[in-house]
Amino acid sequence: MLKIILNIIWLVLAGWSLAIAYAVAGTALMITVIGFPFGVQAWKLAVFVLWPFGRVAVPVEERSEGWTMVGNVLWLIIAGWWIALLHGVVGLFLCATIIGIPLGIQSFKMAGLALWPFGRTIVDASTVDEGGASVFYLD
Repeated sequence: MLKIILNIIWLVLAGWSLAIAYAVAGTALMITVIGFPFGVQAWKLAVFVLWPFGRVAVPVEERSEGWTMVGNVLWLIIAGWWIALLHGVVGLFLCATIIGIPLGIQSFKMAGLALWPFGRTIVDASTVDEGGASVFYLD
């Protein structure tokens, strides 16, 4: 129940605006063939940022780890740094109030995902083994 309440507060205070930022970036990136995979990634993050509590980003076993690294480096240069900066600013504003502190912490956690998103997938937190050190928890 607490996760639902936090998600609703998150959606009202920050989720919708961050999702719009991801969606606009994703749409702009999808204009070209080269930018299409980056646009798809931005749209995945837009959906995730709407309702983040109770879901986690976990590493995906991929056959083309080299391409994942190249994608992450290009993402970092093209869009990742400014989206992570946006998460940081939103996190600071949310931490200005007592009720916003957990939401601000959530935004800071998502900044890391915004910097390096390729090679991860979003799953429900209840389906993940909590012993995994490589899991990026977004409680």
